[in-house]
Amino acid sequence: MTSWSRGEPGLSPFVLPRGARGRIAGRFMLWVNRQEQVLNLLDVPAGAEVLEVGYGPGGLIRLLKRTRASRICGVDPSAEMRDLASRPHSDEILAGRIDLRLGTAADTGFPDAVFDRVVSVNNVAIWPDLDSGIAELHRVTRPGGRLLIACHGGTRPSILTRSNALSADKVDRIERALSGTFSEVSRRVLTSLTSFTAIR
Repeated sequence: MTSWSRGEPGLSPFVLPRGARGRIAGRFMLWVNRQEQVLNLLDVPAGAEVLEVGYGPGGLIRLLKRTRASRICGVDPSAEMRDLASRPHSDEILAGRIDLRLGTAADTGFPDAVFDRVVSVNNVAIWPDLDSGIAELHRVTRPGGRLLIACHGGTRPSILTRSNALSADKVDRIERALSGTFSEVSRRVLTSLTSFTAIR
């Protein structure tokens, strides 16, 4: 899968986790990616419907489950990650509160304007097409809803974060793409992430 940011296929098991190596990569991501700051920025109101794009092993899904969101959905292209992320939530999946599917930023499979909050953490750099992904996420966000995209970076990035951080021109490109589609866009630099919040 060729990404818009690098123009070449990503061969790492972190890009599209598959098989035993993919499952190991997923468990590593669950261990190193702490996403409490993202949850705070997302500011999920009671009764909200939330979509996570690229949920991976499900770290943020676990945090979202503690909120008062009425429905928590996700899309990820990896069947291994769907299985790993689903395991702790069998009751909520049966009840319909959690819905984790195979899909991508550019093809979520959800209807128009159904989500109050949409979030993507540490995977925008590996989307094949930035503009198509942003257009799709705009489509599924309700008017007045919020999209949060966060990528590796921040004020005190770890060695791993620094090695995966986008160049300044690529970060600027994300902001321009959001500004061309959403009505309000703001950028914040967190400890280990650079985040964009966009309002539809």
